Amino acid sequence: MHITDAFDSGNIDVLDAAQPDRIRLEIRKDNGSDFYQWFHFRVTGAHGTPLTMAIENAGGAAYLEGWPGYRACASYDRETWFRVDTTYENGVLSLHHTPQADTIWFAYFAPYSMERHLDLIAWAQGHADVRLNVLGNTLDGQSMDLLSVGEPGDGKRTIWVTARQHPGETMAEWWMEGFLARLLDDQDPVARVLRDKAVFNIVPNMNPDGSKRGHLRTNAKGVNLNREWNKATPENSPEVFHVLNRMRETGIDLALDVHGDEALPYNFIAGGEGAPNFDAKGQTLLDGYKAALSVASPDFQTAHGYDVDAPGTADLSICTNYLANEFRCLAMTLEMPFKDNADLPDEEQGWSPERCRKLGAANLDAMLALVDQLR
Repeated sequence: MHITDAFDSGNIDVLDAAQPDRIRLEIRKDNGSDFYQWFHFRVTGAHGTPLTMAIENAGGAAYLEGWPGYRACASYDRETWFRVDTTYENGVLSLHHTPQADTIWFAYFAPYSMERHLDLIAWAQGHADVRLNVLGNTLDGQSMDLLSVGEPGDGKRTIWVTARQHPGETMAEWWMEGFLARLLDDQDPVARVLRDKAVFNIVPNMNPDGSKRGHLRTNAKGVNLNREWNKATPENSPEVFHVLNRMRETGIDLALDVHGDEALPYNFIAGGEGAPNFDAKGQTLLDGYKAALSVASPDFQTAHGYDVDAPGTADLSICTNYLANEFRCLAMTLEMPFKDNADLPDEEQGWSPERCRKLGAANLDAMLALVDQLR
């Protein structure tokens, strides 16, 4: 039996694999940080053998609320991911499965590799209305890719969509696939009208370095990008620094930042209610977007989510709060679960890449419902 994480987004340390029913593992911390929870590894040579794989340091992970009710993801072909029996007890997360092939991959959520990211960028740039720009480089020298859809014009709104500030939240880039596929579909009437009314600036992956390194939450230096928006520098957080500079050039009418939540088994939106410049119009737009998305997708709901900040108390280092305050725009964080949607569960796959894509596509309906009200 062989266990490895020596690939894009891999993360696991093998302590002992002498006995298949007592495999001992640990997750590595993000470089320069104490954050960890993302894991991704491959097991070969255990076809038909019952495996018990114990991640012994799970009790020190970043979000312990993420383990109860959680089931790990697995795949034989790296395309279709299913859930496996998983238990959490006394700080140890144990995966139980009998592989039905020579090689199987396990992960915290269905991975989204940098190679797939490059495929997405290459596909999108083939559309006549898309321009691909590199805003700058990451600390590891990777490109910060921006897809701009449409040309500015009189009366056109400016919409920014960003994803995966936290690299382990891979559902955010799966969401991007669905969002872009529909936005660039010339046969979709919603997409056609939206592209006529707005220019889209889209960053499918805000954290390429953390993604490739197998980090949960930070960039190559161990910096949490979603705590950098009011203090970003080229030295610590070039990803935010370069994106924010372009945002200041274009302005913003609507900003949507896509994430995943370890603990809550729901899809929900958090707004910038606590920003000092948040006002009644901002509340009307926020409520309207959430209502429209609830109609567009039964996978979205408004009953469960984060506590709302009191007026004027928002942490302006967080993207949504900063943008709502700085640009006086409709700014939102969309969260998806690592576990499943408890309102509409799927026993085999849980929350999955395909459901992420469908929710991404549904957001176009909500944007169309609000676009004329953004100014």
